Amino acid sequence: MVGITEYLTEGSRIFFTGVKSKFKPKEYVGDAPQICKQIVKECWNGTFFQTSTTNFPQFWCRDFGWCTQSLMKLGYEQEVRQTLKYALNRFQDAGRITTTITPGGKPYDFPTFAVDSIPWLIHSIKVSRFYYGNYKEFLNQQIQKLFDTAVSLKTGLVKSELQVSSMKDFAVRKSSCYDNCMLAMLAKDLRKMNGLINPFKEYDYEELLLKHFWNFERGYFYDDSTKQDYVAGDANLFPFALGIINDADKLHSALEAIQAAELDVPLPLKYTAGRSKVNFIMEEVFLRDYESNAVWTHMGPLFIKLVKSANKWQGEIYQKKYTEMIEKLMCYPEVLTVQGERENQEVKLFQTPFYTADRGMLWAANYLTL
Repeated sequence: MVGITEYLTEGSRIFFTGVKSKFKPKEYVGDAPQICKQIVKECWNGTFFQTSTTNFPQFWCRDFGWCTQSLMKLGYEQEVRQTLKYALNRFQDAGRITTTITPGGKPYDFPTFAVDSIPWLIHSIKVSRFYYGNYKEFLNQQIQKLFDTAVSLKTGLVKSELQVSSMKDFAVRKSSCYDNCMLAMLAKDLRKMNGLINPFKEYDYEELLLKHFWNFERGYFYDDSTKQDYVAGDANLFPFALGIINDADKLHSALEAIQAAELDVPLPLKYTAGRSKVNFIMEEVFLRDYESNAVWTHMGPLFIKLVKSANKWQGEIYQKKYTEMIEKLMCYPEVLTVQGERENQEVKLFQTPFYTADRGMLWAANYLTL
């Protein structure tokens, strides 16, 4: 495990990188597609696809997993497979799959073990048709370890008492809808991967998600097993975006709930409308509201694609707003702060005294494939 020294080193590196970016921001020239193409190209460092051009010059399982399919469509087949080889070699040497790998090549979990690391890594292997024959034994060990560590045998869901990192990694959630979507995606992917075990196959995750997380009265997915009465963007995006739930009526209902909560205003997508009902880890004090009502561009294109499948006209409106934002800010930003009244809201790059959001995310690949 990466020690406290390396953990502090990563935090310090990101802090000083953010300070430099605040006073000397990098701006990209061109229209939105040209800007995004430049950023994706810069994220390829010759060895692997790093998560961003500035704050996160390292490999993250979930961020790479979000983009793998788009990167393949954009013609980066060789680079995608080389990235997987890089990551798998380091994970295998370390004897575990983690959320990320430091720029120096050491796997570690931030801030703790995450349920979604293995599912997104397996998903990337599957969609890229990467040859994993040399890693079968290691992957099977890690899949079984995830099952034994995280899954309740009684329910098939993530154990509610388990505190894990996730895509909203500063939030404290109990068996979140998103994390259980990750188990569903993994179970689905493993069915088509020869030589890999699938201890999740006994569970019907479509049924489980609806039984334990769907609010039948109000028509949206709860954020986690505590079933609090607020709408969460990720909880109502991934069940549909991953093809776990294929009910058109429920999709329309969830989209209406997102819109009613204004998680798509002024552009998609926010985690929540506020922070009052969400608990955060101590470190969140340095990035207050980073993962509450800010706009996250990793979910934006995934949400737009989903909306287009239900309402092409509405999806194109969202896409136009993204195009305008990218061209105005001259970058593909990590996260945005919303300012102003509802009828005249603007977004600006998220900043605190301790952090400046990145301006060049690999997620730009998903905009390019809209």
